[in-house]
Amino acid sequence: MRMWYFLRDKAMALNQIRSLRSVIVAKEAVAVGHRTFAAGAGKTKKGSKGAASDAPKASILSKEVKSTTVVGANILKDGADSKIMPDSEYPDWLWHLLDKRPALSELRRKNIETLPYEDLKRFVKLDNRARIKENNSVKAKN
Repeated sequence: MRMWYFLRDKAMALNQIRSLRSVIVAKEAVAVGHRTFAAGAGKTKKGSKGAASDAPKASILSKEVKSTTVVGANILKDGADSKIMPDSEYPDWLWHLLDKRPALSELRRKNIETLPYEDLKRFVKLDNRARIKENNSVKAKN
């Protein structure tokens, strides 16, 4: 049960990081297109060639709103987009979620008894996954 909570919290943290990345990218972009879905979008006037409407439209949101909120992070019907907090407000472990972790081949080269707990746990998980794939491929050949 505890593992489920850990995985849920980790997934939520990764989603928050992805949202922060999209905001950073949006800050750096000069003009960001905004796609809208209108009821009569498929209907066009006679004689219009559509040349002007093919160009990307400027974003409706102001730069101030983009830099202070995580646009699109809200999933609730009556909720609001969450505000971006300073880096000091986020937990330290959040910044290490995207760090490169050793691959199975690298973990196999190391001495298992000297591995830290997190790397040992990762080794067991990756080794089990590799064994399952190998057994499945052997069964598929038979």
